[in-house]
Amino acid sequence: MKLAALSVDLDEIPCYHAIHGLSMPTGEAAHAVYARAVARLAALWAKLDVPCTFFVIGRDLEAPIAADAARALAAAGHELGNHSQNHRYDLTRLSTEAMRREVLDAQESIARVQGHAPTGFRAPGYTIHDGLFDVLRDAGFAYDSSVFPCPAYWAAKAAAIGAIALRGRESRSVVDRPTVLAAPADPYFPARPYWRAGAHEGALLELPIGVTRFARLPFIGTSVMMAGPTGARALAAMMRGRPLINLELHGIDLLDAADGLDALRGHQPDIGIPVAQKIETLSQTIGSLKAAGYTFVTLREAAQAVSLTR
Repeated sequence: MKLAALSVDLDEIPCYHAIHGLSMPTGEAAHAVYARAVARLAALWAKLDVPCTFFVIGRDLEAPIAADAARALAAAGHELGNHSQNHRYDLTRLSTEAMRREVLDAQESIARVQGHAPTGFRAPGYTIHDGLFDVLRDAGFAYDSSVFPCPAYWAAKAAAIGAIALRGRESRSVVDRPTVLAAPADPYFPARPYWRAGAHEGALLELPIGVTRFARLPFIGTSVMMAGPTGARALAAMMRGRPLINLELHGIDLLDAADGLDALRGHQPDIGIPVAQKIETLSQTIGSLKAAGYTFVTLREAAQAVSLTR
């Protein structure tokens, strides 16, 4: 069976201000992801009849609007995943105990909302290493979905952080080590160092973020939205043949400047794309993958299916 999975990182708007070294937003704009984007995403997935995995930041659930939204997503059959407690972009630079607390505190926060702890993890900024893999194994996770082996993304991120510094601002984001670019693009079992061909160390499975089969172009929300409906269908066609197509999105992918995000204009280029066009782009992308014979599942279900075949 050919599998496809949708996932959404529910990073609130302050995360993007931190990336670009901007002052923190205030008012309704600071909560636009949970206040507006989540409902749009839930409605779209219901219309297209597809499940989704939502990666949740634990601290956000202290706000009733976020807790209620996450609870509703779980009740609708979507999966909630762990996106750490405080979304520290420098998570892999912390001590082992500090990393463990970031992971376990988020487990507790999410369990209070849905009644059980998540089985999947995604690191802030896609940055992960051997030490964090060990923390996830010790905590009993079934899978991780953080590795993004995409040269174009890696180079663009490094350039953006450098450009922000030249403007006199400091980005909270960090660049992953270049070893990530040699990682497999299809599901695999992580091993020390980072990954090793044929390794099966522990039960933890890695489900990498989507890259095309040739040239490893990014197949994520930003690239799909910037490509538009026609370009997104072309990217989806370049993904065909992978045993699992893992399309990773962010809540901000269904927001635009009209949602009070003018401060991000010029920093997040996709903010200028109207929500209606973004919905059409996603609809056509998902439709093209369904037409190609892909069945949409949650990442938890994908991990179970892949593990059985191994």
